[in-house]
Amino acid sequence: MSHKPSTPSRFELHPQLANDTQPVAHLSLCDVLLMDNANHPWLILVPRVANAVELIDLDEAQQAELTREIATASRALQTAFKPHKLNVAALGNLVSQLHVHVIARYDDDIAWPRPVWGSADARPYSPETLIDRIQRLRDALGA
Repeated sequence: MSHKPSTPSRFELHPQLANDTQPVAHLSLCDVLLMDNANHPWLILVPRVANAVELIDLDEAQQAELTREIATASRALQTAFKPHKLNVAALGNLVSQLHVHVIARYDDDIAWPRPVWGSADARPYSPETLIDRIQRLRDALGA
């Protein structure tokens, strides 16, 4: 059973995601966003599909494309930041719009080995670091 809300009928980025992120790239299906949290290299993929809340709200072709784009984002984080581990999750408890977190983790990061949520306050990027991080990610994505 689908959990799609009745409105809107065209894709719009959830205001909370827009507030917490910076745009990095547009893939075939997803917008790639950088979470404004310097504690972790953290990408968010948002399928540009109106009313998508759950993975099952995507058709089979979109589900396959999302899987490919998660792999693309994961490789970009590995290339750019050499993490020890990647965390990939689609939770949606606070923001229902379908989005997938791809987070580079290190065994010495502020939250290790716990999940990043609720472990430490977000630390916004400095303007210089933000510009550098976005460029490194765009280069790694081939964007």
